[in-house]
Amino acid sequence: MSALSVDPLWPRAGGWPMPHPADGERAAWDAVLLGVPAWRTSLSPTGAGETPAAVRAALRRYSPTLIGPPAVDLNETLRIADAGDVAEPDGRDGEERVRTAVRELESARLVIALGGDNSATYAVAQGRGARGLITLDAHFDLRDGESNGSPVRRLIADGLDPRRIVQIGIADFANSAAYARRAADAGITVITLDEVRRRGIDAVLADALRIAGGRDDMIDDARGGIHVDVDVDVCDRAVAPGCPASVPGGLAAWELRALVRGLATDSGVVSADIVEVDATADTDDARTVRLAALCVLELLAGMGERR
Repeated sequence: MSALSVDPLWPRAGGWPMPHPADGERAAWDAVLLGVPAWRTSLSPTGAGETPAAVRAALRRYSPTLIGPPAVDLNETLRIADAGDVAEPDGRDGEERVRTAVRELESARLVIALGGDNSATYAVAQGRGARGLITLDAHFDLRDGESNGSPVRRLIADGLDPRRIVQIGIADFANSAAYARRAADAGITVITLDEVRRRGIDAVLADALRIAGGRDDMIDDARGGIHVDVDVDVCDRAVAPGCPASVPGGLAAWELRALVRGLATDSGVVSADIVEVDATADTDDARTVRLAALCVLELLAGMGERR
């Protein structure tokens, strides 16, 4: 990456401080980043373990400013920190380290996990105590075993109510009929890629937040917040070539960004992960990593709209 220009009137995103209990009232962070460089159980070869560092570097290419009007500098209106990476997050021991690291950030209003592959979703959601789940993903992630293809099934097996799971962007030719039946039998709400485009983003967001938040009368236990799984392979391969499983015809970059920001405006969303980007397989212009970095900023922008 070439050296970036320095301009005191053009602040950059990223470079946020480490959270520390000695910070007093600033310990109540609005948002904290946490790297979860999982990769060892991926179903396809991946260098996703290199991605958290790449996303942090890409953040420096952007400003933290919303144009408005009026213009808003998120660095000034939000308390943002970066807790670094969880060491060796794969496997049962690694997942427990992830849960512990997330629990230690309990004072944060939003925890943003930088993956890593999609296996990270399982431990991050559990560490946050999430009771609802919204996935932006082309795939069901309901496979047997323990891999980046199984976090949703594992969460259900451990007690997450499937009636509070909404999967947005599920795509034709990216799944099997067996897993589609598994989702239907479990009672998961599936909003396909075609349905997102037919119904529109605002309508999809309203339904997803209502269902995952347990706001339907049929769900008695509405305790606990929502975890959002942003699997970037939901996007068109032209904008996400660094995702091993992205396919032509997926979401446009602007659609993903709008969905991410819209979800983050809801105070029920307490954590999110950005996963399945392999920084080592990206194009020379790092377009996939840059999109992941923009998703971080969209989450922060959504947080800013809560205030």
